[in-house]
Amino acid sequence: MKMNVTLERAAETNLCVTKLRTDMVSLFYGKFQALRNVSLDITPCSITSIIGPSGCGKSSLLRLFNRMNDLIPNAVVKGKVELDGTDIYDRAVDVVDLRKKVGMVFQKPNPFPMSIYDNIAFGPRQHGKTNRAELDKIVENVLHRAALWEEVKDKLGQSALALSGGQQQRLCIARVLAVEPEVILMDEPCSALDPVATLKIEDLMRSLAQNYTIIIVTHNMQQAARVSDMAAFMMMTEDRAGELVEYGTTSQIFTNPKDKRTEDYITGRFG
Repeated sequence: MKMNVTLERAAETNLCVTKLRTDMVSLFYGKFQALRNVSLDITPCSITSIIGPSGCGKSSLLRLFNRMNDLIPNAVVKGKVELDGTDIYDRAVDVVDLRKKVGMVFQKPNPFPMSIYDNIAFGPRQHGKTNRAELDKIVENVLHRAALWEEVKDKLGQSALALSGGQQQRLCIARVLAVEPEVILMDEPCSALDPVATLKIEDLMRSLAQNYTIIIVTHNMQQAARVSDMAAFMMMTEDRAGELVEYGTTSQIFTNPKDKRTEDYITGRFG
């Protein structure tokens, strides 16, 4: 497909200096403008946190990267969103292939009502892998990478719904890894978890960032400071459209913000 050829050529020639890029992107839900002129570059094999007060468009921005907003009636995207130099909103792009490359982990763990094994094998099966030995290797491999193998290796046939909340979220991450993505989007992945489970997910994110590009939406300032390499601060304009106020390294955003609004949010003056 056109997208695959373009991405492979870009990788071979090392033409892309960023993994993901938005260029003056605006998003509309009917007449309501959710995002206005958002431009940012996201580097490969890094963690980027998107922070800001509720309702400022953080999740809407995250969903742009794998076209989840396509599922919302009357959603219109203007501007350009690129993955490895390819405009993902080009009509030639296969959305199924895009969502294989750019996986999503949601706020609330959402394991399928089936066994732990079948949760992991579901994606590979959908993409044509049916050999049991191959599926066994995939399941074990991704559960290792999700730091879950030792906890579930003896109960792969049991229902995933019997796992704890933190285990379910790591299972969902493993399920994303099973289809070999390049980018992992995480929308408040720890908001429903206790502190111990949260730290396990954060450790997992840091480990995965060696091989994957991760973008996380979070309201937790401490979490953003702990895990991310880059941070994007967003807030609403007077007409309630989300805009990018400041984007930089996490250390710069948290210790030396350039915009007074960023400083006020980081220090808890509003939000």
